[in-house]
Amino acid sequence: MSQHDFYLSRAAEARAEAEAATLDNVRDRCRRSEAAWNDMAARAARTERMRAKADADKAQLVLAAE
Repeated sequence: MSQHDFYLSRAAEARAEAEAATLDNVRDRCRRSEAAWNDMAARAARTERMRAKADADKAQLVLAAE
């Protein structure tokens, strides 16, 4: 499981907790938690894309040097 998937899983759990909450403050806390997990998932996805691009660029440099 990648970090991105883990963060999305935690966001889904927080969403479910918010939907099940009967107290407003608990619901609000869970929604803030969901938003934070979704932000972390977005950052992890961006990092994974940047890393893949950097790896591809390095591979092209190696091929060009041969």
